[in-house]
Formats: sequence, C-alpha cells, structure tokens
Amino acid sequence: MKTTQLLIPTQKEAPNDAQVISHQLMIRAGLISKLASGLYTYLPMGLRVLQKVEAIIREEMNKAGAQELLMPVAQPAELWQQSGRWDQYGPELLRFNDRHNREFCLGPTHEEVITNLAAQYLRSYKQLPMNFYQIQTKFRDEIRPRFGVMRSREFIMKDAYSFHLDQDSLQQTYELMHQTYCNIFDRLGLDYRPVLADSGSIGGDSSHEFHVLADSGEDAICFSDESDYAANIEKVAFSKQDSACQAQADETQVLTKKKTSIEDVAEFLAIEQSQCIKTLIIKTENGFKALALRGDHELNEIKAHNLFGEFELATDDEIKSLDLKKGFIGVKGLSIDLIVDYSASVLCDFVCGANEWDYHLTGANWQGVEFNEADLRNAVEGDTSPDGKGKLVIKRGIEVGHIFQLGTKYSEAMKANVIGEGGKAVTTTMGCYGIGVTRVIAAAIEQNYDDRGIVFPQNIAPFQLVIVPINYNKSTRVKVLADDLYQQCSKAGIEVLLDDRKERAGIMFADSELLGIPHRMVLSDTHADNGNVEYKARNNADKIEVKFDDALSFIQRKIN
Repeated sequence: MKTTQLLIPTQKEAPNDAQVISHQLMIRAGLISKLASGLYTYLPMGLRVLQKVEAIIREEMNKAGAQELLMPVAQPAELWQQSGRWDQYGPELLRFNDRHNREFCLGPTHEEVITNLAAQYLRSYKQLPMNFYQIQTKFRDEIRPRFGVMRSREFIMKDAYSFHLDQDSLQQTYELMHQTYCNIFDRLGLDYRPVLADSGSIGGDSSHEFHVLADSGEDAICFSDESDYAANIEKVAFSKQDSACQAQADETQVLTKKKTSIEDVAEFLAIEQSQCIKTLIIKTENGFKALALRGDHELNEIKAHNLFGEFELATDDEIKSLDLKKGFIGVKGLSIDLIVDYSASVLCDFVCGANEWDYHLTGANWQGVEFNEADLRNAVEGDTSPDGKGKLVIKRGIEVGHIFQLGTKYSEAMKANVIGEGGKAVTTTMGCYGIGVTRVIAAAIEQNYDDRGIVFPQNIAPFQLVIVPINYNKSTRVKVLADDLYQQCSKAGIEVLLDDRKERAGIMFADSELLGIPHRMVLSDTHADNGNVEYKARNNADKIEVKFDDALSFIQRKIN
C-alpha cells in the first residue's frame, strides 16, 4: 500500500480530553476519530490493527474447537426479564422501545441471547459440550466514558459461551480456554498476568481475569514473587491468624484533640499506623455494623458485599444517632455488631478511638470485647502470599480478558435443558469467556510506547515495514529503487507501506515512528550511489546499512 492511497491523519498534538497515553497516541496516529462521548470511528490504519487482533483471536478460538456465530446487538427485554437482569443491570443497559412499543436493549453482553439459542437447539447430552463465540459490537451506557477506547460506550468484544452436561466437563473447557487466552495474549506480544477474580454482575462461581501490566491500569493485581499465585486485589483471600502477642501495656485514655485520621493519630502518638485500629460504620439491610481494620489497611468492598449484601457507609447523622463520635469511634462499648478483620484481631496494645470526643485509647486489647472475625481487607505490598510461597507484589493492570464458570445461573432461569443419559431433563452448566478486542489495542499501546509514539508488537502493527524514499518524487533513481523494493516485499507477502508523499524526510520518519511500524528502510540518492539501503527497527536506535540486493532476505529474517 502507498501512503498517498491511505487516510492517515496524523497530528502533532493530542486533544485536551485525552488523559492516558493510548488515547493520545491513537488520536495523534490517526487510528481513531471521536464521534461523540465514548463513540469512536476506526480509521483505516486503526482498522488494520483491529483486524489483526481479531484474526489472532479467531485462529486460537477455532483451534480450541469453538464455533463462531453472530448474534444481534438489539435484544428483546423479555429475555433479560427471564434471566432476572432487566431490573438488576442498572443504567448502563441502554433500553428503548421499537415502533410497536416493545422493549429492547442494546446488548452489553449476550448471556441471555446465547442461552435462549441453546434452549432451542441443544436437545441431547450427545451434543455436549459445545462452545460458541462471536466478535461483535457491544454497548454499555457508561456514566463517564473516559480513556478513549479503554472505557468507551460502544466497543468490540469477543465473547464465548460453553454448555456442558456437568461440572467436570465445564472444568475441562475452562482450563482449555485459560490456555487459549494465554496463547492469544502471547501472540499479541503482551506482558500479562492471569489472576483470580470476582465474577461481578455476570455471576458464577469461579473466574480469572487477564491483565496487561501497565502503570495506567485501573486495577491493582497481586502476584507472588516466588510462585505462580496471582489475583485481583479484590480477590486475595486471607486466613484467620493465631495471636502470638501478649498484652503488656495498661489501657489509657489520651487526649488527641482534632486528630481524627489514622495518619494524624499515628503521627501525634509517634507510632506506626499498623498499631492502630480504625472502625468503620456501615449500613446494611440487617442494620448497622461496625467493621474494625488495622490502620494501614483498606476495606475490601467486594468481601464486605459478599458478607453483608448491599451496604453503604453510615452518614454523619446516622453515626450520631448511634451515640458514636465520628473520628473517635473505638471497638469497646458498641451497641451494634462488631466484625474484626483477621489481621486486626491479633493485635494487642493497640490504639483505637475512645468513643469520646477528642480522645483515643492506647494500650487497648480485645479482652472483654464481643466480636466476630472475618477477612475484610485489601492486600498490601509485602503480604505473605496466600499460597504460603513468597511475598505479594502489587502492580497496576488493564483487564483485557475475563473467563467465568457460570454454573446454571442462566440455563436454569431460561430452561436450557438437554435429555441426559437416563432419559431425564438435565440443566446445562455454562461457561463464559470474554476479550475486549478494542481494549486490547489500547492496552498494547499503554505497554509499548516512547516519546516518539507507538511501538506496536509486530503481530498487530498496521504494517510490518515502511519504505521511506527521500526525494521519491524528484529523483528517478530513488523512485526506481523504492518501487523495486516495494514490489519485492509485496510479492513476498510482507505487509509494506511505501511513503510516496511529497514530504520532508523528517516528517516521514516522525509519522512512521508515531504509527509504531516495527521496521523501516530508507532509500536516498546516496544509497543509489553505494548500492545500500538503511534499516532501522522501531524499538532500536541503531541504523544498519544493508546491500540492496540482500534487502529482501534481510527484512524477511527480521520479521520472522
């Protein structure tokens, strides 16, 4: 392809609303164009990248025995009502009525549609297991779309759904999909981690997320420095500990006027935050609860939700109604249930609120305090890995894939049954496997860029090679050589871009680097004189002179 035949609207500056590097560079490189908030057009160069990602996903999914189909974006409300999610999903579900006043939604996901399909066509256990996938547009009406295609309203996703006679069969496919995802992300050239995860609104019993490691990631992921243990920070589980400490101090009420935060109290008393207890008051469907954590730990809302159901932090007025003093709440003399995190319950001689304005207790202990214990906190760097091997390292990650064991949540609600070996109806067991195709591109850029632009992994770059002929439109010799090399590479199956524009060399170099094309060859009158061509890799500053006659074999070796 020649540059003059393509729309490549590169820009020197990124738009003001582009906060993360992937958004900035995708706009600047002319990969995407914003239509409205959270809605983007994929321009020719961006579409080439998108299609390469899709091709790798298709090849690996097909190898795993999955069958591709394509389901509608618009979905009837009755399917979502049947599954129970019509009222549960919330405002992200964009609902509308057709001309006959029938309710529909734009699909943010397709569990209902595929389960309805399975209920129609899967009749016998002999047909199972079956795994279906699609690569298709989704729509989620995000309240605040941001970060370009990282969190847009309309996006492309690969979603797959498997149906099984029993849990053992599901487990086999789940493990196969786990390996398939690893194969996909390996081929995409990404540094990633599969981690244990919470299933969220999709539901199910077991799930793994696949995260691309990047400083801009929205999720914190934890992994051991000595084993293959890895989990989303929300999913890291801790066990009850045995207390080894012995109380040595006398409990004392200390004036800590206006010191209401753990940070201020610890500094004022010249102690570590880990020796303090903070008490949070939450409101649940079953009344108020007090949650006690170590001062240097944060509440894990997923764990709390799993324990108490829907909850929210108590308001100032609600705290006051419980005769508690905000900023000075302790663990003694409470009139509501107290639940203490495992790591807090083993402390002794700790500091906590005195339940009196402007006072804290020092030398406090748990003797005489009624409480239950639970795992309430987020992991922190340096925690012992839950598998007992090594310490936890915490990195930021961008979620690009998620696999679930759904169980019978949807198949039972939507009557996706088959006739089992004994002649009786059996509810199918389901798995679900998603990849954010458009998000993969943004994540790849977040992980691969420099001050000149994108550094695409070779398998997803828009072109493998760019030929930059200096004075192509003025020098006959340069044009002949460039056209010759271009034809050789094209015939050899190399995806090559010939920059035939009437532009200065610096502009052509800058555009090729901005676009992240992995390999560049430069031709000039000097090269016409000495019979060479200049080679440079996008991820290497060094330039190499190569004989023109060897140029094709040289670039083939580099690409392969």
